[in-house]
Amino acid sequence: MRNAQADPQSVTSTLLRVAKPLGVTDVVVYLVDFAQTVLEPMPDTGTHTDLPQQEPVVGSMAGRAFVDGVAVLAERSDGSRVWSPIIEGSDRTGVLALTVPGSAEPILAACEELGLLAGYLIATQARTTDVYNLHRRRRALSLAASMQWDLLPPLVFKTPSITVAGLLEPAYDVAGDCFDYALNARTLDVGIIDAMGHGVASALMSALAVGSYRHDRREGNALERIHINLDETIAAHCPPLTFATGQLVQIDTDTGAMTWTNAGHPLPLLIRDGQVSSELKCEPTLPWGLACALDRSAVPAIATEPLQPGDSVLLYTDGVIEAHEPGGELFGLDRLADIAGRHTSDLLEPEEIVRQIVRSVLDHQADQLDDDATLVLIRWNGPTGGTNK
Repeated sequence: MRNAQADPQSVTSTLLRVAKPLGVTDVVVYLVDFAQTVLEPMPDTGTHTDLPQQEPVVGSMAGRAFVDGVAVLAERSDGSRVWSPIIEGSDRTGVLALTVPGSAEPILAACEELGLLAGYLIATQARTTDVYNLHRRRRALSLAASMQWDLLPPLVFKTPSITVAGLLEPAYDVAGDCFDYALNARTLDVGIIDAMGHGVASALMSALAVGSYRHDRREGNALERIHINLDETIAAHCPPLTFATGQLVQIDTDTGAMTWTNAGHPLPLLIRDGQVSSELKCEPTLPWGLACALDRSAVPAIATEPLQPGDSVLLYTDGVIEAHEPGGELFGLDRLADIAGRHTSDLLEPEEIVRQIVRSVLDHQADQLDDDATLVLIRWNGPTGGTNK
C-alpha cells in the first residue's frame, strides 16, 4: 500500500518547522504494519524524491527504536542519524528517522519529543483520512479483519499503575477474536471475546458482543449483569446454537484486587516473579449465547484474585495453544507458560512480551494459522507505579 499519498499539510513538513532550531534534516516517518514485522516509510514528495526502503522490526536500528521504545542513534560524517519511536497515546505505531548536525546525544530527549508530536499529529489526521491505515497494510485485509481492527481499542495502554497490551493474528484475516478495555477512575475493565466460526458472521457476532459489553460497562452495571446481558444479547440476535467464549475482568488499580467471570474460555495465566505461577480458576458458565438458552436461572461465578505489585495476567484465545502444523504438535499451554515467563523475567515491556509470544506461535505453525490467536497481557505495577518484576 506504499502508493498512498500523505495529506498536503504533512506530518513531515510540520515536524521540520517545529525542529528547525535543531537543524533537523532528512525526516522520514515509518509506520509499523499490522503484523508488526516491518516499518514502512511514508511518502512525502515535498522532502524526498526517492522513497527510503522499508526497515525490518528485527535486525535494524529503526526496529530497535520501535521495540525498545527509546531513541537510538548512529554517528555519521554529516551528523547523527536518529530513530525515535512514534507513540500515539501509549501505543508505539512507528519510528521517526531524522538527521541532526554534530552529536545527537545532547538532544536525544528532544528527538523523542518529536516522536511524540508525530504520534499526536498522525492520530489527529487519522480521524479524517484512511492514508495511515492503508499504509500499514502489506496486503489487503479481509472484510472481517477490517471490521475487527476498527473495533479494537489501542493495542497498548499505560498508566503508572497498570499496563494493557494486546495483539491479534492472523493480522490480515482475523475474524471472531476481539478484546476491549477501559479505565474509569480506579477501575480497569478488560474483556476478551472469541466468537465461533470464521469470516464476516463471526466478526458480526464479535461486534455485537463488544457493543453489549461497552454499553453495559458505560451504564455502570455490575460485572455479573454485564456477563448475563452479553449472553442474552447473543442468544437474541444471532442464529441458534451460535456462541462466543470469553472473560470479563475488573481490576482495582489502587489495590490490585481482580474480579472476573468466565464464559467457557481458556483460563488466564498469573505471572509472578518472572514465571507463570498458576492458572487462575473460575467456575465457567456456558459460552455466551448458550447459557440463557439452556438454563435461564444460571448465574455466573465471580472469581477473585489479589494481585501483587509486578504481577501480570495473560488472557488468550484457544487459537494460541491449539496452533500446529498439519499432523504436528500443538503449541500447548506449557510452551505458552514457558515463553511468557521467560520474556517477563527479561524485563520486557508487556507489548513486547505479547509480540514475542505471537511470533513464537506463528513460527510454530509456519505463519499459517488455522484459527485466530489473540493475547491480552495486563501488568499491575502497584498503586504508585512501583518497579516491575
